[in-house]
Amino acid sequence: MPKWPLEKIPDPAGLSDADWAELNKLKAAYESGGAKALSAAFRELVVDPIRYISVVGALFPDMVREQIKDTLAARGLTEEDIRRMLEEIKRQSESPSRESH
Repeated sequence: MPKWPLEKIPDPAGLSDADWAELNKLKAAYESGGAKALSAAFRELVVDPIRYISVVGALFPDMVREQIKDTLAARGLTEEDIRRMLEEIKRQSESPSRESH
């Protein structure tokens, strides 16, 4: 069977233990069943979109970043728009609640 082509993950920063477990599943699938098994493992992973993006982003960081930027641009959003939204959410979460007791 084929050997996993990546000696190291290109961008492992921020991967959780669960993300690493998924990466190990992908590697095992590829090494035991080749491209067909790897495709099946990816189809299982895509059920969890957040984990999928984390794992695929670690494997193909530039491609995922560009795809996200292109998708945002198609919706009329820039990286700066997202930063402003996140800052606003952060400010709102840090401010005292307006509800009384």
